[in-house]
Amino acid sequence: MAENKDEPNTEDIVADEEELEEALCVLAGSDPNNCSYSRGYVKRQAVFACSTCTPSTAEPAGVCLACANKCHEGHEIFELYTKRNFRCDCGNGKFGDFECQLIPARDNENNKNSYNHNFHGCYCTCDRPYPDADDQVNDEMIQCVTCEDWFHTRHLGCAMVEPEELQEMVCESCMSKAPFLWTYAAHFAVPPVVSVSHPEEDVEVDVEEGSDKEDDSEPSQTGDEEPSTSLEHTKQEEVTNRRSPCKRTHEEMTGSPGKATSKSEDCRLKELQAQGLERPREGAVFWPYSWRSKLCTCTSCKRAYVAVQVQFLMDQADTILAYENKGLDEPFGQHPLMALTSSLNHVQQLEVIYGYNELTTVITAFLEKCAAEGKTVTAEAVHQYFEELRARKRRRTNAGYQ
Repeated sequence: MAENKDEPNTEDIVADEEELEEALCVLAGSDPNNCSYSRGYVKRQAVFACSTCTPSTAEPAGVCLACANKCHEGHEIFELYTKRNFRCDCGNGKFGDFECQLIPARDNENNKNSYNHNFHGCYCTCDRPYPDADDQVNDEMIQCVTCEDWFHTRHLGCAMVEPEELQEMVCESCMSKAPFLWTYAAHFAVPPVVSVSHPEEDVEVDVEEGSDKEDDSEPSQTGDEEPSTSLEHTKQEEVTNRRSPCKRTHEEMTGSPGKATSKSEDCRLKELQAQGLERPREGAVFWPYSWRSKLCTCTSCKRAYVAVQVQFLMDQADTILAYENKGLDEPFGQHPLMALTSSLNHVQQLEVIYGYNELTTVITAFLEKCAAEGKTVTAEAVHQYFEELRARKRRRTNAGYQ
């Protein structure tokens, strides 16, 4: 009997929960009720574009979460995830006669805002929309932490293994604009992945290769040791350099993975360059959460960051992880259940919390049972299970009146 693809299974349910949790984390750091315009250029916030008010032929503009909810309700809105150092455009000169309902008086333009093709619904080097009805390839998209554009994994210029384990990504274009990052990449980034031919199957391994490409700002030097390309050695490197996202350190979870080098008399970049370790200067680069703490912050390096407009890399609070953690600690980032119960009396609060906890417990047990028995979670099984729960609740309620 053919499997019904419409029937949910355990993996789909878990994936949906993870997507919902991720979405809540992104929105948690932004105020859903108060326009962020009065706060100036916010370090990081969720940003939206309204194609109803600013179509592709108009100047790009972005609005905050509160304005997306209040001023643009019913409009065609698409989410841009988060943007750094952005000020809400709602109701300024880019919107014509349209006024912001939350803060009508504002500057005609936010000159310090940075825009790209994302604000017109296009992404990646292919300049395509997301979701793309014409794209038949099921390919996820990953955001570059410097230009903040989104890229299909197949357009990153590099092969990847288990991309969910990779932490922060810098696209090839941004790496080339800040060429000193290639030196750090050779020492601290996830090793590049190359395909190795095998008679029976294709094997992908992580290797650090010597680069034939040179940059005028970084003289090419030869190291004392040649990197090994053996499968055993590269697998050991993979374990060392790549950690599961489920096992983050306390520093990573707090969004402060360490302090960057700050000794003005020493330049860590020059020390790393002197070691002569190289890697191919092509493709996107993936970094562990702690990589920013490895960057040198001597006076010369700070000037280099500013010159290519990546000074935010020195800020540990600039990361998405720090933004999410901060948002979840703030009042408007509280769990939706807690926001609901705040409007109820004490008895009603207890009833809701008890019901929620009970439902979570029984559903978890049900899914674990299906997974242990290797059964597919069918719609019929779910309906039957909830009927049993309702019957159990009726028996408990009736017993209370006896």
